[in-house]
Amino acid sequence: MKAEVFNIKGEKVNTAELPKAIFEAEIKPDLMHQAYLRQLANARLGTHKTKTRSEVAGGGRKPWRQKGTGRARHGSIRSPIWVGGGAAHKPQPRDYSQRMPRKMRRAALRSALSVKAGDKQITVLDELNMAEPNTREMTEILKALAGDESALILLPAKSENVEKSVRNIPKAKVLHASYVNVRDLLHYDRLIMPIGSIEVLQKYLDPNKSA
Repeated sequence: MKAEVFNIKGEKVNTAELPKAIFEAEIKPDLMHQAYLRQLANARLGTHKTKTRSEVAGGGRKPWRQKGTGRARHGSIRSPIWVGGGAAHKPQPRDYSQRMPRKMRRAALRSALSVKAGDKQITVLDELNMAEPNTREMTEILKALAGDESALILLPAKSENVEKSVRNIPKAKVLHASYVNVRDLLHYDRLIMPIGSIEVLQKYLDPNKSA
């Protein structure tokens, strides 16, 4: 698949070949959905907690004697049926994380990238470098490349100036190419990446090269 290569002004400067194994892979919606739900589940902290009857304060003695009062028998005010008592069958800390084989995760990424390529939502840059952090300049660059669409920027290597420039732009996000994920690919309208990012993706997503 051929892709046009642009500069930061939005001008076409060249063409590049997108690896067929990554950007023209078989699209598997069910696999993408599974990877998306796994990512959401793994982001949950699972720290929710309510106190049981053994953890709430008070209730060290029987509230009244067993018989002779005309009232129902009770052994502790910490019982779940009392106001202020412990909670029964309520949330406790747990691990929500899900496992997914590496081959399936990578196949889901190839599917998501192929969807982007098929919908013409990928913009390839010759390079993306900034001498210093500048949010206004980055806003103009994204305007030229993505218009009013939200944008996910994949960098081939760490660039602190670019990352800081994008940080305060609501509809944009920066990721290292090796950290690309299904959730961000589906969330943002346009994928913007310097040509060097293609090589990074190819190293670990190409089924013929990755282990």
